[in-house]
Amino acid sequence: MTQQLPRVPSTEPELTGVRNFRDVGGLPTVDGRQVRYGALYRSGHLANATASDAAFLATLGLRTVFDFRNSADMRLEGPDIDLPGVRNLNLPLSDPADGADFWLMVREGDLDQLRSILADGRAADRMAESYRTMITGRTGEHSRVLHALAEDSVPALMHCAAGKDRAGLSIAVSLLAVGVEREAIEADYLKSNEPHRRYLVRRRDNSPAGMSAEVMELLNPLFDARAAYLNAAFDAIEQTWGTTERYLTDGLGVSPETRARLRERLLDGA
Repeated sequence: MTQQLPRVPSTEPELTGVRNFRDVGGLPTVDGRQVRYGALYRSGHLANATASDAAFLATLGLRTVFDFRNSADMRLEGPDIDLPGVRNLNLPLSDPADGADFWLMVREGDLDQLRSILADGRAADRMAESYRTMITGRTGEHSRVLHALAEDSVPALMHCAAGKDRAGLSIAVSLLAVGVEREAIEADYLKSNEPHRRYLVRRRDNSPAGMSAEVMELLNPLFDARAAYLNAAFDAIEQTWGTTERYLTDGLGVSPETRARLRERLLDGA
C-alpha cells in the first residue's frame, strides 16, 4: 500500500548547520497533478547538522538519505549525522580523482592561477560539461535512485555537498520521471542561488586578497545554479537518447510499472 504522506506544504525551517534544504512538494506535472509535500526533500550535506537540525529532520519520517558525495567530499566535510531509523545510501556521482587538482586549485590557488583555469568562460563550460557527464556516465546510479524511490525509500532526502549540482540533477531526473514540467524543475533548481541557500565558499586564504571581488567573480560560475547547466543535462538526454521517455526506459531501465509506482509514491491526485 502506498504510504500516506502530508498533502499540505511543510514550513521551511531555519536550519543552522544544513544549507539549501527544501521540500520539492507542490511542483506541477504536465497532466495536472503535483508533487506531494513531505515525500521528497533536497539539501546540502548533513555533516554539520546541529542537534536542533537533527531533531527537525527526525520529524520528517525519512526512510532514506541519498548522499551523492564522493570520498574526497567526505574527507573535507565529514560524514552525515546518523538519523534514527533512516537508511543512508551513498551513491557518488563524481570520481574523487576526477578534477582533484582543479578543486585543489579552487581552494588554494592565487589570483593568477584562478584566472588560468576559470577565466573567459572556462568555469561555466566546465560546469555544463559536468552536467552532461552526470547524465551520460551515471545512468546506473540514477537508475538505482529511481528504483529505490519506487520501492521503499519515500520519504527521501537527496543531497551532495552544496545540494546544487549532483543532488540538483538527481532531483531533476526524479521529477522528469513523474512528469513534472521542465519549467517547474528549473525554477526549483534555481532556488539554490538564494543567499541563505548558497554554498559557503571555502578557501585556504581567507584574507581580503584571497577572497577579493575578482576571486569571487572567477569562482561564481562554480557555485551558481545556472539554467544553462541544467539545460546542458537536458540536451545530453535528447542528443543521446532522443527523448526523455527513451532516456528513462533505455538509459535507466525504468519500466512503465516502475514509473507508475513512482507516481504513486511522489504525486498527489489520481
